[in-house]
Amino acid sequence: MQPAFLAAAVTLLPVVAGAQPVSGLYIAGGGGVNWTQESDFQASNSVPRAQFGSGSIDFETGYVFVGSLGWGFGNGLRAEIEGNVRRNDVDSGRMGFIAPPRRTTGHVLQYGVMANVFYDFAAPSWPVQPYVGLGAGYGWVNYQNVRVQSAAGPRVDVFGTSGDFAYQAIGGVGIPIRAVPGLSLTAEYRFYGTLDQQVPSNYVPAANTVVRRKTEVENYNHSIMLGLRYAFNQPRPVPAPVAAPAAVQPAAPSRTYLVFFDFDRADLTDRARQIIADAAQAASSTGTTRIEVAGHADRSGTPQYNQRLSMRRAEAVASELSRRGIPRSAMSIQAFGESRPLVATADGVREPQNRRVEIVLR
Repeated sequence: MQPAFLAAAVTLLPVVAGAQPVSGLYIAGGGGVNWTQESDFQASNSVPRAQFGSGSIDFETGYVFVGSLGWGFGNGLRAEIEGNVRRNDVDSGRMGFIAPPRRTTGHVLQYGVMANVFYDFAAPSWPVQPYVGLGAGYGWVNYQNVRVQSAAGPRVDVFGTSGDFAYQAIGGVGIPIRAVPGLSLTAEYRFYGTLDQQVPSNYVPAANTVVRRKTEVENYNHSIMLGLRYAFNQPRPVPAPVAAPAAVQPAAPSRTYLVFFDFDRADLTDRARQIIADAAQAASSTGTTRIEVAGHADRSGTPQYNQRLSMRRAEAVASELSRRGIPRSAMSIQAFGESRPLVATADGVREPQNRRVEIVLR
């Protein structure tokens, strides 16, 4: 069992990407199982309650489907509009004026429209993206041919549709898929409920006696779902910076090394220093006559700020090359700001691959 599990985990490594905050338009959908809690109910009019008493209905496990359209703000916050549908068959029921044994039939269909707000806990180094959310909207319950009846004949029929305020709490996790940037698997739990609703009903305490009333019903649900979410403007996952391998054939006319930076930073990481060390060693061993150091930035921020930031990054790399024995007189140091992106993006998008310095050995 353990070797098989480890093999599956290794197979998934190239597929799962690092988690990034959702930015821009996205769509999502999912489905799963729904448990509707036992619903207490009673006639809505005060006079016949003493005559009919109160009762409850238990439900079998049902299903839920959800679809949504939303917008990510790039800082972990998301807002969306959702449509949902749930169905559960009736399992058993009781009513005060209906003596056992009782027979129960029918099912309940629910549907609603919700406005949700989410917060994603995400970082590029995380393989998953936990999130929490709250929603409010309007939900309908449709009791379809629900009947609680005794062998002797008395029964209650609950039928028709009622709508009221709906609310929900959501907790889940997203798993980004590297093969399709912006696509994530989702797994989540939802608690969904509405205010007590009043559904048309017939109370039949005896033959040829039908009392038409509305029945007050409760509505609380627990759902476990799997789904997919696709963000249209999601940046590509950041590849691990890798120095170009030493050539075993005759050296190419030029060799390029890429040094990546964190968002709005110009300081060097340990991995960046290692890449610069490889570039310095290659420059010394191959007799390089000219070294170009070019700084770049993504399109988050103003062009003027990004120009200054890319120059700070280029100077940081040039200083590390000097410390590694490369004279500054052998370097050409330039800054291009956001004008030469490695990955084309819209204005304002944080793209990790554009936050870089290119070291070119000629």
